[in-house]
Amino acid sequence: MAEAKVNAPPKARYRFFLNPHDEYAYTKCPKCGSKTKIRKFPLVIHIEPNQLLLLNKKCRFCSHCELVIARKSEIETFMVEAVEKRAPDLIGNDYLVVGTMDRKDWHESRSGKIDQATTVERLFVFQDVWKFKVIPGGWYREGEHPLERLERGEGPESVFPPKEKG
Repeated sequence: MAEAKVNAPPKARYRFFLNPHDEYAYTKCPKCGSKTKIRKFPLVIHIEPNQLLLLNKKCRFCSHCELVIARKSEIETFMVEAVEKRAPDLIGNDYLVVGTMDRKDWHESRSGKIDQATTVERLFVFQDVWKFKVIPGGWYREGEHPLERLERGEGPESVFPPKEKG
């Protein structure tokens, strides 16, 4: 009698932060404060409705937290360039950075030696996806917390209003 194949839970590796701010490079880890290094990662991106995109991308990496930090604007630029000629209808669709894969598997997938199903089997999903809020530096009134201004939709310019000419 043949045994039924049980789907194993996906393999997990690293934590991920999609940096929406172009002006913040996160040279220090937002979680632990240690210096981040630049490292290339083969990122696996799912684009709606049903498309996988493999992107070998330079990202910031905290080895202590195992946190991969990728800039959203750079990923979106690479995505547009990758699908512009082959599938322009995918531009602007929702996407999700799912995880990473081993460099050897990334090379095989890019060269067409393995199909999309095998690529999915070999991918490492992210253990967790983190989000961070940027708190602008500066002085605040007594009793005022900087996040209160951000929650009201006021940016850093409200912390240091322009001086009046007089």
